[in-house]
Amino acid sequence: MYNKEDYLFWNLAESFIIGSGYRIVKLFPNQQELWLEKKENNKAPIIRLLRYNLDWGNWMERDIQLTASTGDKIRKQMNKRRLGVVNIYVSELPPVDEYKHLLDKPVVLKSTFSETSVHTILFADGLYQEAQKDLAVLSGIDSISLNQRDDAEPEDLESLKERTLGHAREANREEQALFRAGKPIFTYVFMALQIMIFILLELSGGSTNPSTLIQFGAKFNPLILQGEWWRFFAPIFLHIGFLHLAMNTLGLYFVGTAVEKILGSTRFIFVYLVAGFGGSLASFLFSHDLSAGASGAIFGLLGALLYFGITFPSLFLRTMGPTVFFIIIFNLAFGFSVSMVDNAGHLGGLAGGFLAAGIVHFPKKKKLLLQFGFLLLTLLTIGSGLFYGYNTDLSSKDEQSLVMLAEEYISKENYDDAYNLLKEFEAKNKVTERTYFLLSFTEIKKEMLPEAKRHLKQAINLDEDFHEAHYNLALVYLEEGNLEEARKHAAQAAEIKPDQQEYQNLVIELDNLP
Repeated sequence: MYNKEDYLFWNLAESFIIGSGYRIVKLFPNQQELWLEKKENNKAPIIRLLRYNLDWGNWMERDIQLTASTGDKIRKQMNKRRLGVVNIYVSELPPVDEYKHLLDKPVVLKSTFSETSVHTILFADGLYQEAQKDLAVLSGIDSISLNQRDDAEPEDLESLKERTLGHAREANREEQALFRAGKPIFTYVFMALQIMIFILLELSGGSTNPSTLIQFGAKFNPLILQGEWWRFFAPIFLHIGFLHLAMNTLGLYFVGTAVEKILGSTRFIFVYLVAGFGGSLASFLFSHDLSAGASGAIFGLLGALLYFGITFPSLFLRTMGPTVFFIIIFNLAFGFSVSMVDNAGHLGGLAGGFLAAGIVHFPKKKKLLLQFGFLLLTLLTIGSGLFYGYNTDLSSKDEQSLVMLAEEYISKENYDDAYNLLKEFEAKNKVTERTYFLLSFTEIKKEMLPEAKRHLKQAINLDEDFHEAHYNLALVYLEEGNLEEARKHAAQAAEIKPDQQEYQNLVIELDNLP
């Protein structure tokens, strides 16, 4: 049996779902109760629609309490502190006993940090006009027109229901399609690539060996400043130790598969590489340490998910939002508490991924003006960073990196480049004993003994227990024929490091000389 209240119930549902962008949270099997949520407005109330002929006010009161309890559960699921519920009854007649106090005052479930409130509206004979006004105030929707058809035929009602539910199903399919734009092909490609490169690193000298990392393209400021721009990209595929590889491979698996399904493979590759570049650029600007790893690129994928969240806030929050926020906050907090973590790279990757996602946007959802704006902002950010990095003498602040590069040159017997690098740095900066020692070593190789002797003495002045410097200085004095000073420094080297056999041998050799 169909009546005008049934038609009104579905007329209201149609107005919310088709007219105002609500989605069905729950539809009961009897199709007499609906819970609705505004898709892209987190501040809009939850709507509960119930088609039921009310008899008694006490039943209505109990039902409102139950609605408040259900609404509080929904609030917790949505991770909200406050939630409003508009509880709408469609009844042929109002209750026969007292009920108006239930409409005048909301039911509130309140705790220290949360609140769920339920406002009730009753559509019943003689109350339609008042109910429509209350609905406009409480829902913020003033365009709902009530269509009470006394002459509605069963097929009219079925048509209205099917139109409303069909729209809801189509909207749900569109939402689900957002998560199925592509298959995670390149996520697995990048995972395999970084594992293969890690094996190659281990076979070539070790993934924790700075020389090996530099050889394979780790982010190393001095060489970037010398024009090796590809070091902004190569670190994405390098990892320092097995634990580093395992953590990033696991992170790429979970985050990468989700992002590639949303963006599709082409957009995913673009976001991943731009994010990796952004992480390397930020590390280049704010960290002097040798660095490598996919962390910046993976943070960029999280940045892409944040962009997804800004574009589809309600969908994001009810699906992956809380997890994404937790991962970002936890990893940044961990990074700031552990000195060896390159948080500059993480933050640069996060920003790079967000901007890259803005450039490519989402499949079949072009917003050319917005995308162009993101492109300009990205180019401006990258250009500014590169200009600052290449026009500010970052190397003058980074003795550790210079020493590493000099050691790399020395290991390849490239003494001229090592000498020029260290000499230029020493001329501009106050240096440590290690720099003086390496500079003296290159000067010995270049047969510049007076300069080598001076720099070895400077190294010893800074560290009297620098046994290598004492040993080399003894050799310089021996070359000059100053046996007294040679014996003195050889003995000091042997005393500081008695288990070093070559020191003992030099002492014996000098003692045997006339």
